[in-house]
Amino acid sequence: MNTIVITGASSGIGLETALALTRQGFNILGVARSESNCNKAKERILSENPNAKCTYFLADLMQQREVVRVAEEITSYLNEKCNGELYALINNAGCVRSWYMTTDEGYEQQFALNHLAGFLLTHKLLPALKKANGRIIMTGSQSHKGIKVRWDNIMLCHRYNPLTAYKQSKLCNMLFAKGLNDRYAEDGIRAYVVDPGLVNTDIGNKETGGLVNFIWSLRKRHGVPPSVPAKTYAFLCEQKNTPEGLYYYLCKEKKYSKQVTSENADRLFELSERLCDIHYGKV
Repeated sequence: MNTIVITGASSGIGLETALALTRQGFNILGVARSESNCNKAKERILSENPNAKCTYFLADLMQQREVVRVAEEITSYLNEKCNGELYALINNAGCVRSWYMTTDEGYEQQFALNHLAGFLLTHKLLPALKKANGRIIMTGSQSHKGIKVRWDNIMLCHRYNPLTAYKQSKLCNMLFAKGLNDRYAEDGIRAYVVDPGLVNTDIGNKETGGLVNFIWSLRKRHGVPPSVPAKTYAFLCEQKNTPEGLYYYLCKEKKYSKQVTSENADRLFELSERLCDIHYGKV
């Protein structure tokens, strides 16, 4: 039975993806920060599919020490029960903020959770992914288009704009996937980004306030249920022959920003390695 790790797996897109993949017989390792939400998610999965294989791990991925800790727990699980192999990692956890907020490391929170958490977790789980010729999937957004990385002010601590921070973090998801493919495709590892489209979830209502909370409450009503984008994650995991594309929407390849280049990906890798105090190696 192939094992898949999903972050942000207790609600929204992450939970619906877990449901879809357990139906296909995958063993799901979910990561989320609320114990009660994890318990509710597992109950829902088992109520729909009593034979589902799912285990939840608690972690606040906003903080790098938590990413490292949960990665160690997952690695121990994989070594003990899965021959040290990880078939896929879905870096889905994300956030929206209304104002400038930082992590314990002093990093802007949208950049920290939407990009750095997945960057660090992927590095820690890379040996298990290599062993299984695994797949890495990021939750992206069409909002990665029409923006450039602010290399001189990547945390946007000067004149902070929450929408700019979100859009930049989604561009970083694209560049991270591009950089992974440049480095590890020949090893059998492939990285993808899924554009879920406008989805009716609570991402814009969590720890936001005022205008962002109000606008998202109106906007999400026009979104599709999270079960719709879940089909694309399932599609990328179910294909026996590794799909060749990078950016997918509704199970089909989609054009992406011209900013997604190897040069920009390498620059982001170097910066992210420094911010996480790690080194991927192999360019």
